[in-house]
Amino acid sequence: MTGRTVVAWDDALLGYDLGDHPLDPVRVELTIALARSLGVLERSGVEVVAPQPADDATLGLVHEAEYVDVVRQASRAGYYYGRGLGTPDNPVFVGMHEASALVAGATAAAVESVWRGEAARAVNIAGGLHHAMPDRAAGFCVYNDPAIGIARLLALGAERVAYVDVDVHHGDGVQAAFWDDPRVLTISLHQSPLTLFPGTGFPSETGGPRARGTAVNVALPPGTDDDGWLRAFHAVVPPVLRAFAPQLLLVQCGADSHRWDPLADLRLTVDGQRATYLALRELASQLCDGRWVATGGGGYALVEVVPRAWTHLLAVVTGEALEPATLTPPEWRELAAARRPQAEVPLRLTDGSQAGWRAWHPAGDATDQDPVDRAIYATRRSVFPMHGLDPDDPRD
Repeated sequence: MTGRTVVAWDDALLGYDLGDHPLDPVRVELTIALARSLGVLERSGVEVVAPQPADDATLGLVHEAEYVDVVRQASRAGYYYGRGLGTPDNPVFVGMHEASALVAGATAAAVESVWRGEAARAVNIAGGLHHAMPDRAAGFCVYNDPAIGIARLLALGAERVAYVDVDVHHGDGVQAAFWDDPRVLTISLHQSPLTLFPGTGFPSETGGPRARGTAVNVALPPGTDDDGWLRAFHAVVPPVLRAFAPQLLLVQCGADSHRWDPLADLRLTVDGQRATYLALRELASQLCDGRWVATGGGGYALVEVVPRAWTHLLAVVTGEALEPATLTPPEWRELAAARRPQAEVPLRLTDGSQAGWRAWHPAGDATDQDPVDRAIYATRRSVFPMHGLDPDDPRD
């Protein structure tokens, strides 16, 4: 396997533009600009590769042909109502099919490059559109590029693929696509579905009859901070991944778990998000010979959070992590201020958090646990026995 890292990028990916909408492509533009200004994309062994749009056969690995036809027709007309399209969440725009297919093609190419050994790691920062269903758009997502990437791996002969989703919203579309497929493990850490879209992702959701235990959901209470998030991550993700023994790890790294995100209610910092990326890289190194593909996802603090979080992600994927105290370059601050004059442009890559966490230990009585610990225990109790793990043993 080569040590090369592929970054799937072309300015054409900014064409996934829903208009006056929270999912504004400026967040991706500013991420790439910040990573470039800090030299991340010019590192040795990093290759920026312009993706090609996914063809109908690739889209058809997940999406119904009739739905793809509807998207194509709506894309030409610039309007359509139905199949989740033409809503405030998923407005129709001219060129929508082409833009969405390009995002999907970027993730498909990224996973293929890693699976074939042409790269050790790959990243599509414009991807992570994890809510789209086989027959409809949902949650700002037209085509589900992470699910398409996983389906492409299976078509190439992969037998065990793990997907970890750290977006604040449940990775429902990916879970649904592989609900009854024992070859795919989906793990999602997200804000409780009792309080946030899409209303799924309860610990009791553990997979279909042929794939019990392959859907893992950690539903965290509003207000969960770095300590609680990282405690939950380390109490659930590593033991389940080790038990599953994946051949490749694909991750969705939505930045909307941040305390400043306007659409959700978790309380992470950029430092906590960076710590999560480092933990994911270490797990890929331990369990998959380093085979790791990362995508972006949600994130709606367009200037204040997303560019910093995903620049950390790009740095972790491509090599050495950036120091949290790193200053944002003056030229990047000027660009960010020009793009969003009302935003508070950050001066450093850190929020000043130490991103520490205490290890999870079961309490004698669940009622004695704090809400995060109860959420952790609910997930461990639901799914750990299906993997031969002890939900009460913190060593598991």
